[in-house]
Amino acid sequence: MVTTSEEKKTFVIGSRKSQLALVQTYIVRDTLQSLFPQYEFKIETMSTTGDKILNQALSKIGEKALFTKELEIALENGTVDFVVHSLKDLPTVLPEGMFLGAIMERENPNDALVLNERNKGKTLSTLPAGSVIGTSSLRRVAQLKRRYPHLSFTDVVSRLNTRLAKLDDVEGPYSGIILAVAGLMRLGKGDRISEVLSSTDSLHAVSQGALGIECRKADEDVQTLLESLNHNNTRLTCLSERALMRTLEGGCSVPIGVNTKLDLENNTLWMHGLVASLDGQNVIEYEHEISLADADTRDKRESLAEGLGVTVANMLCKNGADKILAELSHHLP
Repeated sequence: MVTTSEEKKTFVIGSRKSQLALVQTYIVRDTLQSLFPQYEFKIETMSTTGDKILNQALSKIGEKALFTKELEIALENGTVDFVVHSLKDLPTVLPEGMFLGAIMERENPNDALVLNERNKGKTLSTLPAGSVIGTSSLRRVAQLKRRYPHLSFTDVVSRLNTRLAKLDDVEGPYSGIILAVAGLMRLGKGDRISEVLSSTDSLHAVSQGALGIECRKADEDVQTLLESLNHNNTRLTCLSERALMRTLEGGCSVPIGVNTKLDLENNTLWMHGLVASLDGQNVIEYEHEISLADADTRDKRESLAEGLGVTVANMLCKNGADKILAELSHHLP
């Protein structure tokens, strides 16, 4: 809720309580504070459903708004003025009256391998047969099983720091875990990265590495404020990826991978999309590129970008992804 004192107007930012969520919210707050020193920005934290689930893989819950619902309720009732999300956690269809006010510049969107001390210096390809790799992502498992059949993949469910502690436990089962590069970098743990996985190994999640700021559609003052945070190139690629996800009607429980590249020199946008079966044995991929040369406004560029996502999604389905998704719907919540 915006409050006004004699000195400063105050905006309240909604955030999850986790360490990574707070670090990301501090990035947003500090950027806005530097741009608008005449305002005050306060943070209101809360726990979401996803934060409370610590003993079960999130892919088995069947809920797409695990990390956003409580934040959006606070936004709707005016407790907060806008909320900060890891954009990959934000469903592609927003609740009535909500608006994606800003997408900030993306951190490296790739996945990373983090190894324990006894495997230091190795990679996925050089780890001994039977080595256990922890990840809670069906997308990662489906792709990496295909590439590295000599490894064993298992769920690791907890916050990032707890996952690292489990990895470092000398009595623990994990040789390595797969995490997002972005989260490790933002928490100052980039030195733990043993290997950054290429797109050949693992196409990343939709919008991975980007921060999204959600506000009320009717709140024009906040929208104007947030506009200063938009990174137009990141916004283009992420809107394209979110259009792919929306068309496929997927979520975190579906193995959907993507890689999107904006070529500023040639003014083109390229996307590589993937849908995989849970065991990684059935994989459908499709690539497509469009020109943005004739799009002379941001709205036109964003419309073309979203059209690319829809095209790739439709071609994936035409080539057999629809059958994989139908099969997955019978096995997942």
